[in-house]
Amino acid sequence: MANQTNIYAGVAGYVGRADQKGSVGVFRRAAEGGAWEHVLTHLETHTVSVHPKDPAIVFAGTSDGVWRSTDRGATFKRTNFPDQGKQIWSFLVDAGDANLVYAGGSPVDVYRSEDCGETWRKLPNPGVKDRATAPFAVRVMRMAQHPTNPNEIFAALEVNGVIHTKDAGETWEDCSADLIRLSQLPHLKSKIVSDTFAEGMLDGHAIAISPADPDTVVLAVRMGLFSSKDQGKSWQDLEVGRFSPVTYGRDIRVSPSNPNTYYAALSVAAASHDGALYRSTDAGKTWHRFDKVQVHGTVMSVGLHPRDPHQVYIGARYNGEIFGTQDGGETWQAMSLPQGVKDIYSVACG
Repeated sequence: MANQTNIYAGVAGYVGRADQKGSVGVFRRAAEGGAWEHVLTHLETHTVSVHPKDPAIVFAGTSDGVWRSTDRGATFKRTNFPDQGKQIWSFLVDAGDANLVYAGGSPVDVYRSEDCGETWRKLPNPGVKDRATAPFAVRVMRMAQHPTNPNEIFAALEVNGVIHTKDAGETWEDCSADLIRLSQLPHLKSKIVSDTFAEGMLDGHAIAISPADPDTVVLAVRMGLFSSKDQGKSWQDLEVGRFSPVTYGRDIRVSPSNPNTYYAALSVAAASHDGALYRSTDAGKTWHRFDKVQVHGTVMSVGLHPRDPHQVYIGARYNGEIFGTQDGGETWQAMSLPQGVKDIYSVACG
């Protein structure tokens, strides 16, 4: 199926190196090979997402709202998005209604489209107080939908923990109190850019729910991987450090083909030069390293094919590094972006 697949990379600013030049936006290439095309050239792009039911539709979350392609990423146009200059960091396509799409922004807002991303409405602001003072506004980094109750959605926030809605985003509640409690443990304290040692546990990057265990939410934060079985009232450490020498959780995804299989991007820190892709085949109980490559930057994103479980791609922050397997992890191919790009934030395929 590789000859029917495109790979996409979202590229945004350098971390701590704002004065350095480099290309941003969305890059595209065929999975079977060929050169990268720079298909969205003028906007920092924090996330790129292929519609799970229609690969012709590709969403780009940029520094100026939602941009969309309807021709498999060949061209992008700005959607009818209500706010100018709004950063978009995440997308969620409703599992049952292919036309219903959510977008998460920074500063924190959630938007909803009912026409597959052509027009958007800002939902009521979640209204959750900031738990930490950081040098950037809080970001809605990832959303996950309950497999049997589509109105129930969890969102991971950077840097502000987790929020939860039971009415499709009209109202939200904070699920961060127990994350803050855990941050009082010596090995889970971390303060780098804010005013609180709870920062590391509030540094939410990704969140996932598997149909195999629909009432368990799995969260990737700076301090590792954590899960909740009671709608975020309490959180348990999955202790991924038992299996990996690095535990900074940047991405967590459930395989579209096997609900018991999770993929997690683990690295040293946000700005590091090592990392790896780990896989669990027992819904997060045990983990093993899946990739066979050496990255030179934090692994920022995992791209899973919606229909072909053999295709898995990862993007590392620096030097435009992208690696992929098309045979279920047996072999890996380097497919780096052109020289002179800024940092990779997101990888997708479809």
